[in-house]
This record gives sequence, structure tokens and C-alpha cells, in this order.
Amino acid sequence: MDIQIRGEKIKITDAMHDYVIEKIGKLDKYLENSENVHAHVIVKVKGHEDTVEITIPLKSFILRSEETQEDFYAAVDKTIDKLERQVRKNKTRLMSKQSKPSYDFNFDSIELEEEEKETNKIVKRKTIEVKPMDEEEAILQMELLGHQFYMYKDSETNAPCVVYKRNDGNYGVIESE
Repeated sequence: MDIQIRGEKIKITDAMHDYVIEKIGKLDKYLENSENVHAHVIVKVKGHEDTVEITIPLKSFILRSEETQEDFYAAVDKTIDKLERQVRKNKTRLMSKQSKPSYDFNFDSIELEEEEKETNKIVKRKTIEVKPMDEEEAILQMELLGHQFYMYKDSETNAPCVVYKRNDGNYGVIESE
């Protein structure tokens, strides 16, 4: 696995680098052709807390987790644990999606824009390529990202839709006309 580690307001030491590589190596058992997989690790420092964000864009899905702890190593451990839990939790969904060759999505083009500095309302902006998929696949993608909602294009109607997690644990879909 190709692992890119970047620090924001922190210099990544050799010990930190080696620890991240060792821990991410635990995920190899869940991935086929792990030598073609690229992992992006961002380490941020704010006050006394370290935030570790790991994003692994796969051919059809994105695995992503973020954790903030006072200790860098604890943050890495918790982030890896979250990623493993996501894969295990969604194992049956992931396996059923792999059996459908027509669903070959690529979300590698998700880019984060710089924070808006002119206004106090928008603090983060993302640009995504919206791909056609069914509701079940959109729910899976939302769960893998750890988000409360996910925007996608319905594969049957080709209309933009949003799937979201409700407070009662179920899911809702917002469809456009």
C-alpha cells in the first residue's frame, strides 16, 4: 500500500511515520491488490490535541476515518480501529456490490477546497463527482465515510438525490424533481 503522510502544524518524525505504516498495514487483509491502494494520512495539531485523518480511496468506495486525541499514537489506533469496524460492519454489503460488475465507480476526484475566509458561515467546501448508484449503494458509501448524509445520482431516474441518517437510526431519501 502506498501511504502518504502529511502534517499540518507538525513535523512527522520517523517514529510517527513508521507507526502509521505499521498500523495501516493491518488493513491489508481486507483489501485485494493492496499494492495498488493509496492511503492519505493527515496529522493536524490544535492546542494539545492531535487529529489523525486517514482516507483510502478504493475503486468503488472511500474508506475514511478521523479521530482526535491528546496522544498521537492513541489517535492513530482509534482511527485504524474505526476503519476496521467500518469494513467489518459493511462486509456483506461490500461483497454483494463487488459481484455486480456494472457498478464500477471512481470517487478519486473528491477534492477539498480551501476554507472560505471572507465569511463566517461556510467553513468547508467539497467538490464531488456525483455518480449514478442505487439507494443501497449510497447508504453504504455514506456509512463508509462516516457522514450523516450523502449526495448521489439515482441510477434509475438520473436525478440528484440525498440519503440521510434519521435520529431513529433509519434512513431517509430526498429526491429532486
